[in-house]
Amino acid sequence: MKCVAVSDIHLREVQTPDADLLLVGGDMTMTGNGSQMTWFENWLLKQPQKQKVWIAGNHEMGLEENPMLAPRLAERTDSIYLEDSGVEIDGVSIWGSPVTPWFHDWAFNRQRGDEIRRHWQMIPEGTDILLVHGPPYGHLDYTIRGEHVGCSDLIEVLEFELEYPPQVVVFGHIHFAYGEELMTRRDGKQIKFINACSCDENYIAVNDPILFEI
Repeated sequence: MKCVAVSDIHLREVQTPDADLLLVGGDMTMTGNGSQMTWFENWLLKQPQKQKVWIAGNHEMGLEENPMLAPRLAERTDSIYLEDSGVEIDGVSIWGSPVTPWFHDWAFNRQRGDEIRRHWQMIPEGTDILLVHGPPYGHLDYTIRGEHVGCSDLIEVLEFELEYPPQVVVFGHIHFAYGEELMTRRDGKQIKFINACSCDENYIAVNDPILFEI
């Protein structure tokens, strides 16, 4: 399956190439209000992929305040919205969550530790693609100041708790750390991390969508 990943497009007219599956890692908007979600709906309809899967990000406050907005938009666009839930498409299993560690009381924030870890412990064994908004600690999570700000609870679950971890983890959130990285666990299993942020620190869409096969 040919996949294309984007995240953090922030109301920018990012063009995605043709593929079997489009993955959108949240922060499509600035606040997730009604007009901005209408913009995202129109943007999503213009993308050429047959299958489209998306999650919210910390900027989609309107989706957390009104839980019915996202499912209705997904229905109108014939796409799939995931929120601590999963889907299987052509034999490829995908699990998605919008949750990120607490930061200035944005959308879908959870406190580090037990509160956020409960979300990561819902990830099923043998998931093929994990779609989350924020990065795991130490992997494409560094800021312009070189600080690692990813979720330590997420990387612990991925590295030590899941016997069969995801093949690919797609995320965004940290604009400065766009790119791809391969991690090999102690047991030899590999996880490919993709930070698919479209926008840079100034909210200018400078990064290309990332293509991968699974």
